[in-house]
Amino acid sequence: MSAPYDPDDREKVVAKLPAALRQELKIRAAELNVDIQDAVTEGVHAWRQAPPQSQVETGGGTSFATYLPTGLYGDLKKDCRARSIPANQGMAQAIRLWLDSHPSPRRVPRASGPRRLVFGNQKGGVGKTSTAAGVAEALAEAGNRVCLIDFDPQGHLTQQLGYQLLDIEAPSLAKHMLGETSGELRDLLVPIEESGFGGLLFLLPACKDAFLLDAKLATSRHVRIKETALEKALESIEERFDFVIVDCPPSLGYTMDTALYYGRTREGEDAGTSGMLIPVLAEDSSADAYDMLSDQIQDLCDDMEIEVAQLGFIVNLYDSRRGFIATSSLNAWKEIGDPPVVGIVPDLKEQREAVRLKQALLTYSPECEQSEAMRNVARRVLA
Repeated sequence: MSAPYDPDDREKVVAKLPAALRQELKIRAAELNVDIQDAVTEGVHAWRQAPPQSQVETGGGTSFATYLPTGLYGDLKKDCRARSIPANQGMAQAIRLWLDSHPSPRRVPRASGPRRLVFGNQKGGVGKTSTAAGVAEALAEAGNRVCLIDFDPQGHLTQQLGYQLLDIEAPSLAKHMLGETSGELRDLLVPIEESGFGGLLFLLPACKDAFLLDAKLATSRHVRIKETALEKALESIEERFDFVIVDCPPSLGYTMDTALYYGRTREGEDAGTSGMLIPVLAEDSSADAYDMLSDQIQDLCDDMEIEVAQLGFIVNLYDSRRGFIATSSLNAWKEIGDPPVVGIVPDLKEQREAVRLKQALLTYSPECEQSEAMRNVARRVLA
C-alpha cells in the first residue's frame, strides 16, 4: 500500500501500549494488508483532526515501536500537551480511532446490530455468570468483538473477573437507563486484557445501584416504554461489537423484561440470531424455575407483539456420578427438544479455581473440559 509521504523519511518512535491493543492492531493490519506503521500514521493524522477522544486503558503497557513520518510524533506530543493527556494516551487513542474506523473484513455488518445473547434464569446458583463469561470468552477467542454486561447488582461477574464494581455515586448502566447521568456509556467499558482474546473482549461492570432499578423503572418518566430502557442505553456502543452478552440477575421484574426485550428478534434479523440462553442444573428446582421464566417470556411477547427466541439450555455443573437424579434430569431437559440442550458443562474444579484467582476460565485452564464445553456452546451459537 503506497503512503502519501516519502517512506524513507521516517523516525523510530516508542510508546507504551497495553498488549491487547497492540495485538488487535497487529491482527487488523494483517487482515487489511496494511503495514502497521502506515496504520498508526493514518490514525495519528485522524486523531489530530478529531475532537477529544475517550480515554483508552493503558495500564500495564509495554514498549511498542514503529516508524512515523519525521516530525509527526513531535506534533502528536504537542497536541497531547494541549489536551492535557500523556503521549502514550494520545498514541493509544490514535490507534483506537484507526481500529474503530477500519472494521475487520471478517465481520459482516448487520442492519439489526450485534447479536444479543441474554443469559437468564431467576433461580440463583445455576451458573448464569460462569456460562455467560465462558461463552463470551470463547466467542472472543474465535475472533469476535464481544461486550460482556454484568446486569446483576450483586456484581459476581465483575468481581470474578478481577474488576471493581462501579461506585454507587458514579455513572453506571442503570443510571444511563434512567437518564440520571451524562457522559458516554462507552467510557465505562473495561478491556479484558488476558491472552487469547486479542483486545476483543470488554466488560461493562456492575454497580450496586441496579438494586433499585426495578422500582425506579416503574416510576421513571425518562423511558416511555419501560421494556426498551436497556436497548436505548446500549445503542451508543452496539456498533463496536459483534456480540453483546447480558448476564441477568435472578429476577422476574422489570429488569428482566428489559433484558428479554433487548434479546428479541429485531426487524430484518434472522430467527435464532439473537435470544436467550438458559443455564440450568440437572435437578427438579431448575425445571420449576424454567416454567416461571417461560411464562414471563410468553407474556412479554404477547404484550409487546415481539418474538424472543429461546436458543437453548446449558446444563451446568453436571456430574453423572450423582446417579438417577442427575441422569434422569438431564434426559428430561433433552426431551423438551425445543429449546434444545446446547451445552453440558461438567462439575469440575477449574471454574472454581479460576474464580478464586480472578481469572477468565479460558485463560486459567484453556484445555480443560469446562473450557471446551464453553467453546462447544459458542460453536452452536455461531453455526
